Amino acid sequence: QVQLVESGGGLVQAGGSLRLSCAASGSIVSVNNMAWYRQAPGKQREIVAIITRAGNTHYANSAKGRFTISRDEPKNTCDLQMNSLRPEDTAVYYCNAQIKKDAYGNFYSYWGQGTQVTVSS
Repeated sequence: QVQLVESGGGLVQAGGSLRLSCAASGSIVSVNNMAWYRQAPGKQREIVAIITRAGNTHYANSAKGRFTISRDEPKNTCDLQMNSLRPEDTAVYYCNAQIKKDAYGNFYSYWGQGTQVTVSS
C-alpha cells in the first residue's frame, strides 16, 4: 500500500503565506516526479508545480514568483511554499507522486486526499 498525506492547508488573508507538506509512505522503492495540483469549486484540477527526481522545477504561470516547490528525496516528502497568496488561490490542493513499488515494476500515479486552502480578501 502507498499513501500520500497532505498537511498545512488553512485560512489565510490575502498577501499571507502557507506551507503545504506531502508525505509518501508505504511500499516505496522509488519516487519519480512529485507535484502539486489544485481544484477550485466548479473548475477543473490544474497543475501548480512539479519537481523531478533530479530537482528540476516547473510552475504554472499563476504560481511563478510566488510559490516554491521542494522535496526531500530520502524522506519521500514534498513541500509547497506559497507566498503572496491571492483569493483566486483558494482551492483544494492535491499532492501527486509517481511511485514504483517494486524494482521491476512501473511507476504509477498516486494522489493525496487534498487539503483546503482558503484566501480571504
